[in-house]
Amino acid sequence: QVQLVESGGGLVQPGGSLRLSCAASGFTLDYYAIGWFRQAPGKEREEVSCISSSDGSTYYAGSVKGRFTISRDNAKNMVYLQMNSLKPEDTAVYYCATPAYSSSCLASPNYWGQGTQVTVSS
Repeated sequence: QVQLVESGGGLVQPGGSLRLSCAASGFTLDYYAIGWFRQAPGKEREEVSCISSSDGSTYYAGSVKGRFTISRDNAKNMVYLQMNSLKPEDTAVYYCATPAYSSSCLASPNYWGQGTQVTVSS
């Protein structure tokens, strides 16, 4: 069955970096968009970044643009989120998600990972 498993979260100081990984299984990632979402306590879930499969185009939320970079390795069925210059407001559970029916980042995800905690604190 389709599975998404995130890893790489943890505690980091402000200004630090983390790289999140998402391993996809049960389907071929090549054909579908995939992205990262996050949810902080007491806040709504927000989309952080997405990468399409058709042309590799990317989307970033304004709050992370210039600091986060999404990438995918279709050969390994993996997607990554490199997070630099982390701020306390980046603290959240980060989820990997894919619309496993569309190559477009405009499509709503229908598969989600279990999430990985990122905490930015001194």
